[in-house]
Amino acid sequence: MTHDHHLPGLHRRGLLIASGAAGALALTGCAGATDPGTSDAKAEAGTPKRGGRLRAAFAGGGASETLDPHLSNLFADAARAKALYDKLADYGADLSAQPRLADSWEPDATLKRWKVPLRAAAFHDGKPVTAADVLHSYRRIADPQRAFRARASLEPIDLSASRALDERTVEFVLKRPTAEFPNVMAAFGAYIIPASAREGDFDHAPVGSGPFRLVSFAPGRSTLLRRNDDYWEGAPHLDELEFVVADEESARVNALLGGQVEYAHELNPATARALEDGGRVTIVRLRNSAMQSFAMKTDRPPFDDRRVRQALFLVAGRAELVRSALSGAGEIGNDLFGKGYEYYADGLPQREQDLGRARRLLKEAGADDLRITLDTSPVATGFTEAAAVFRDQAAKAGITVRVRTGSKDTYWKDILDAGTLCCYRSGAMPIESHLSQRLLTDSTTNATHWRHRDFDDLYRQAQSTKDPGQRAEVYARMQRRLYTEGPFLSWGFADWILGTARNVRGVARQAPANTLDWARFDKVWLA
Repeated sequence: MTHDHHLPGLHRRGLLIASGAAGALALTGCAGATDPGTSDAKAEAGTPKRGGRLRAAFAGGGASETLDPHLSNLFADAARAKALYDKLADYGADLSAQPRLADSWEPDATLKRWKVPLRAAAFHDGKPVTAADVLHSYRRIADPQRAFRARASLEPIDLSASRALDERTVEFVLKRPTAEFPNVMAAFGAYIIPASAREGDFDHAPVGSGPFRLVSFAPGRSTLLRRNDDYWEGAPHLDELEFVVADEESARVNALLGGQVEYAHELNPATARALEDGGRVTIVRLRNSAMQSFAMKTDRPPFDDRRVRQALFLVAGRAELVRSALSGAGEIGNDLFGKGYEYYADGLPQREQDLGRARRLLKEAGADDLRITLDTSPVATGFTEAAAVFRDQAAKAGITVRVRTGSKDTYWKDILDAGTLCCYRSGAMPIESHLSQRLLTDSTTNATHWRHRDFDDLYRQAQSTKDPGQRAEVYARMQRRLYTEGPFLSWGFADWILGTARNVRGVARQAPANTLDWARFDKVWLA
């Protein structure tokens, strides 16, 4: 199979034309403001039109890129996998699980057996998607000898006991009651492949059930896909979809402004503000896509004293942090994950800055002259800016904050167990997943070392509660505790920002990154 090279190496071009980006931003930033609601309405007007090729620029993974959907790690990987494959379920805009290849799901009274009938869908080779394919896919992901990202998510399933009831019905047997099992089926990377798939075929002859089929793949350069006319949810509007690698944001911006691509993923807030009023491109802001916070280690001084944690909650000027660190591209947080998501405790009072009360709490804790180190890094948008703003805010409460800037390459590993306070970000996931992955005693990514057996018990209670209303009450109790004394000072929720050409239609505007309608190129068309 030949590779398509007509747009090679945009990530290299970005280094050559970056100066052009600065000029473009300076010019477009001079225009007057427009009403975003009006802009959205105009952008989405009209009847979908069939045909054409959309070129989408993403940061890539270099020559080691693969189309194996179970090895997805980057946003580019996820977008390509979504175009070629399907999962049993995926997350809606509120991070609740929505059926995809699963037609529905039904647990037994114990919440340990789930019957999942499949919809009538076919792979690209015309063969139907069967229960055997589902079990094969999950067993491959769960292989302890492989480093598949979704393996931890599938841990609740007893795959040796799970079985096919018939060709299109799977019975999943779980190791323990799991009320949120649909979230497992929606997990990042949990794609369904044919049981007949050969290990060497993913990069040159992948067979999925997704809306596009592979034409060519050049790792680290480009991927060309063509419409699957037999897609179970209806054929895409586009004839072709091309993913172009452009590692630097300047390269993606210049490619968009120069007409080399029609879709640019992951723009920073300053770029977006400069571009959106110029009329040359459309800026799309995906709200509530990432929690921005400071994470406190609760197993060591000074944050082993909850009064010190509570004092820091009251030090934060959230509006200033959003304005300065995110260039206003987000909204303030309330020290909880998942604003706007299913089960979010939105009835708690919005916390405000109160430096006087913060001082009193510190005095009670014997920490009048508190001195702390805040770890940060340019690894994520707004981290270094947030650290500087918070340092100045803390000084007004008599707290001395020393900002320590770490390596982009090792930051997440470094802050997992070291330090006491750090800049932290978490992308979109169900609140239940955030609790289980970040806040249980045995969570592998528990960067705050929040370890409370009674909190673990509440999580298990929620998972064994079949009634959604009663389960929501348990999650509310857990969130009230986190709001009162938890380890995350969640000061904001950042927008995820995309740029598109003016003729691109159908891009979802209410879908956080990594949810069902994010990167749904089968729903996009060119006007």
